Amino acid sequence: MNTQNLPFADLLNANCACTTLSQDLLAQQLEIDDELKGLAQQLQTSHPHLFSQTAVFIDQAQKLAIQNLIQAIETVFTSPSYIQLAVKNSSAVSQINNGPKGVFMGYDFHLSDQGPRLIEINTNAGGAFLNAALAKAHHACCQAMTVQGVVFPAQLKTNVFQDFVEMFQAEWRYQYQHLNGHANCPPLQTLVIVDDLPEQQFLAPEFELARLLFEKQGLEAVIADPQDLTFKNGKLFCKGLKSGLPVDLVYNRLTDFTFEMPPHEALKQAYEAGAAVVTPNPYTHAIYAQKSNLMLLNDSVLLSQWNIHHSVQAILAKGVPASCLVTAENATQLWAERKNYFFKPVAGYGSKAVYKGEKITKKVWAEIQTHDYIAQQLVPPSERLVNVNGQLEKLKVDIRAYVYEGKIQLLAARTYSGQTTNMRTPGGGFSPVIELP
Repeated sequence: MNTQNLPFADLLNANCACTTLSQDLLAQQLEIDDELKGLAQQLQTSHPHLFSQTAVFIDQAQKLAIQNLIQAIETVFTSPSYIQLAVKNSSAVSQINNGPKGVFMGYDFHLSDQGPRLIEINTNAGGAFLNAALAKAHHACCQAMTVQGVVFPAQLKTNVFQDFVEMFQAEWRYQYQHLNGHANCPPLQTLVIVDDLPEQQFLAPEFELARLLFEKQGLEAVIADPQDLTFKNGKLFCKGLKSGLPVDLVYNRLTDFTFEMPPHEALKQAYEAGAAVVTPNPYTHAIYAQKSNLMLLNDSVLLSQWNIHHSVQAILAKGVPASCLVTAENATQLWAERKNYFFKPVAGYGSKAVYKGEKITKKVWAEIQTHDYIAQQLVPPSERLVNVNGQLEKLKVDIRAYVYEGKIQLLAARTYSGQTTNMRTPGGGFSPVIELP
């Protein structure tokens, strides 16, 4: 391979298999309270492939392209015409906008030769707290980092944890102002992190880390199953709150995005009444995370009708892979060209029921045609050289931008083998993203 003209970041990703994670630093960052002592060691045992030992590098041009693409998408997604169309066919609860913007919007990218390409957007992207801790646990690896004058890693320049807490405070203010029409907002007091059987979730340790960070900011915070919630007298209560105060804010980690399941009824009632801030919520999911929305970002006719500037359309055309719904009319052609596509359920999440075209059997293809699926143009991921038990291996890479109000709070990478990210690949897992000049 001719490496003469490759960016420095690509050269490091392809050739530098250095191990940069300090387990001692990781323990310091994760074990922020006596209640979390031993968490780092516990994760090594229970989640052996959650954290990669190796960082992933990008250059400033790639970082800028990611930010520009996010801003272009936000331009569309905040357009009144787009919003009207996005929620038109959604459930009734998804049409309720109480004001919050949605915490931890996750924009996932593959780094192609033509620049970053959007793979998907998720409204409850997990891992932000863990990745913030991980970023501070990696140290500079090689002389090249010193020669280039790189801060390792770039995100250490800001207090990311503080940014996260302020984001939740902002969500509280946005809803209060939206529903009450003035800015005289009382203080946020109670916060509940909600997921089904939270102690059994793969990222359960992150819930505990988040809870303690909220408590350190003076909030009463608990982790709860939705069945711990009760809606009565126009207020939402949680049996885990010792103060007995109503719930002010719910950090929603459920994958029932429209609260249709019976155990989620109290949360649904509270959301419909605007009795508590729920973030992210059905409205933000309808705007951002329905996979069929990706098709609209490539529709030049619609974008022009919505007065989206041609410069924004050019960024979208370059950065968003073309996609279409799988229908009876195009099924034959898509099957013939399946190697060029990834197939994803419209309402999917977490890489569930996602298929790379070249791996699809006729049986799976028949199943796909009976459900709502999109076919997305295949964008191969970039690669990262890692050292796995003394053997050099190349793993696939995707980049996740944790975003709030269109601004990147944190970049993280996931390294893996197989069709999709899985956190089960030896040598893979979450990696900090290091920006190089």
